[in-house]
Amino acid sequence: MRHLLARRMKFHLLGAFLISVGCATLYKFAVAEPRKRAYAEFYKSYDPMKDFQAMKAAGVLECAPPK
Repeated sequence: MRHLLARRMKFHLLGAFLISVGCATLYKFAVAEPRKRAYAEFYKSYDPMKDFQAMKAAGVLECAPPK
């Protein structure tokens, strides 16, 4: 029974560290990287003036009423 807490603490700290690193890695490659690629792909062909004109024609903007 001697040093039981210390031995179990080492085991649980190592396990918690490995699980947290695994979750961070999984998030990076399953969520963050695809999101970055999607944003990059969207902004390759994005035309802000065309989008502004579409919002203006729809009456979304108060400062630029539709004509």
